[in-house]
Amino acid sequence: MTELFNLTNKIAMVTGGAIGIGKALALGLASHGADLYLPVYDLTGVEEIKKEVEALNRRVFIHVVDLSKPENAIAEVTLCMEKFGRLDILINNAGIIKRSPILEGTNQDWQAVIDINLSAVYYISREASKIMKEQGSGKIINIASMLSFQGGKFVPSYTASKHGVAGLTKAFANELAEFNIQTNAIAPGYIETNNTAPIRADEKRNAEILSRIPANRWGQVTDLVGAAIFLSSGASDYVNGHVLAIDGGWLAR
Repeated sequence: MTELFNLTNKIAMVTGGAIGIGKALALGLASHGADLYLPVYDLTGVEEIKKEVEALNRRVFIHVVDLSKPENAIAEVTLCMEKFGRLDILINNAGIIKRSPILEGTNQDWQAVIDINLSAVYYISREASKIMKEQGSGKIINIASMLSFQGGKFVPSYTASKHGVAGLTKAFANELAEFNIQTNAIAPGYIETNNTAPIRADEKRNAEILSRIPANRWGQVTDLVGAAIFLSSGASDYVNGHVLAIDGGWLAR
């Protein structure tokens, strides 16, 4: 059974892979044998994850890049190929959130979120798919959200982007399955990250959220790792176009 989840010598690109959810997923893949290519926005957390990956005796290459620019997003696949010569796993994790009521939203905030959370996912996945088709296999994993299913409040651009991610996941799955490329998504529930810090700091809102989660706790980034390993490995070769909620039971309510 362990061979089903073996990622030895696989090359994984994890966008935004130096902090938060991305870091947890990257380390999870490395612990199962994968080498890592990590596009990051800045140097935050870079030294730490480099040390942790190398302690696992895996290779890691970190590239600082602004994925909101289409030409940069497209070029990342080329750079990964130049560094490692192949690309087996793509995790589209990089994302931002802008909070404001709809009536106070700005065009700039809307576009910034769509550029990173949705457009970059499309551009990188499209380019990665070309490589994976030639290789005869590949795994694409998108990070969706509870707001891929719901509307939320004060985050219309984020909600739109994550609905779009769920749609792209299914669209890519439909077209790429014949090339032995599986495209799926993970939809985290309420996870303790920097993005959710303002909500957790609001005692009333935090209590409301916990009251709806059957698990009665916020998720940890490590709660997502098992799903990422499964969807990156041979164990999921017949799983395609699925959006897997990891939410402590939130959607069941």
